[in-house]
Amino acid sequence: MIPIALNPESLIVGLAGRGTSLRRRLSVLRDGGARHLAVFCDDPDAVLPGLTPLRRLPGPQDIAGLDVLWITGLAQDEAAALAAQARTQRVLVNVEDQPSLCDFHNVAEVRRGDLLITVSTAGRSPGLARCVRTGLARQFGPEWASRVSDIATRRDSWRRDGASAEEVTARTDALVKSAGWLS
Repeated sequence: MIPIALNPESLIVGLAGRGTSLRRRLSVLRDGGARHLAVFCDDPDAVLPGLTPLRRLPGPQDIAGLDVLWITGLAQDEAAALAAQARTQRVLVNVEDQPSLCDFHNVAEVRRGDLLITVSTAGRSPGLARCVRTGLARQFGPEWASRVSDIATRRDSWRRDGASAEEVTARTDALVKSAGWLS
């Protein structure tokens, strides 16, 4: 596995599926900053707060306009067909709970403002990743959002004052240590 964090501002993200898993993945994508989001759901009764999905599953032309596609809540044959279409268009694809159909795996995440802590088992044990995430969420509470913001402000100031990358790192380490944030 190669861990990366995608910049949602520069990507066109697709989400296709049905049911609770579709709503859950939509929430995660929104929390992650996805703004250019195409949601496909052929369930005419689906309610997605703040969004009117395209009331169909994506076709080849829809997929061609995407950079990445999440598929969730579909039968395996439907999901496999969409994943195959995505690959022919060179679109990265994730099919929830079907690792063999995925180009990437979702991580369990703890989000505290701009602090993002992730856990992955390479799709082998999502339940274990969820347990580890729960422990990290207790260890890294909501106060970490303001800590990240504070350090970012200081970092910008240090850089403006001419501090090198090494000096910024040393000052950050000293601040974290003196504040006792990780002890």
